[in-house]
Amino acid sequence: MLIDSHCHLDQESFSSDRAVVVARSRAAGIESWVVPAYSPLQWSCLEALRQEESGVAAAFGVHPVYLADLRDSDWDRLEVLLTKAVALGEVGLDREEDAPALKAQFPVLERQLSIANSLNLPVILHARRATEELLQFLRHRAPLSGVFHSFSGSYEQACKALDLGLQLGIGGAITHPRAERVRRVLQSLPTDAILLETDAPFQPPHAHRGERNEPAYLVGILAVAAELRKESPEQLAEICTANTLRVFPRLEQVLIDAR
Repeated sequence: MLIDSHCHLDQESFSSDRAVVVARSRAAGIESWVVPAYSPLQWSCLEALRQEESGVAAAFGVHPVYLADLRDSDWDRLEVLLTKAVALGEVGLDREEDAPALKAQFPVLERQLSIANSLNLPVILHARRATEELLQFLRHRAPLSGVFHSFSGSYEQACKALDLGLQLGIGGAITHPRAERVRRVLQSLPTDAILLETDAPFQPPHAHRGERNEPAYLVGILAVAAELRKESPEQLAEICTANTLRVFPRLEQVLIDAR
């Protein structure tokens, strides 16, 4: 059994063939998908998908690029939705040109982490060109559990994340031969620190570059990860599944309900 620990099945790019994509994913041995809705404008769509599709484990949050979508009334709505979710997310910091200034991102992240802490929920963290800033910000917050999604930082930064109580999401980046740093980091990580993800429909693996990514491609990511770490795919799949269930305790009930 495999779990895609981060994908976006709620995205519009899956609207015409979502059932087929899910069927391909199941046929590949993937039984569950952690799906973070990262804008308040997407929350209702994901909540509907969570109810319609067994195996979908929802997370809700406000991604730093989508702060403009947030309204005051959304805070109460977020807390209600999180009672049925496996995590808060994805949330974090982003320094791309399309993102607001970091000084506007910090208070929203702070408030969301406070909500997660009050509900005893893990967090799904995003950092784009802001890994060090996010790690520094988290050092002084309440004890954390969760995953640093699509981790692309250095080994030293990976160690800092682990020291904070986080695990690391590993996805399609490791399949690209030129991604030497993230490959070296993967080879050096303790096995209990790794979660596998696709981030579909984004970040397609090397074998599908230029295409829409989808959860079934997790099998290829697993194969490359196992090769790099000199482990069997079967053993790594079992360990990463156990890691994912440990990070997201409510996911166990999602799997039970899906059977």
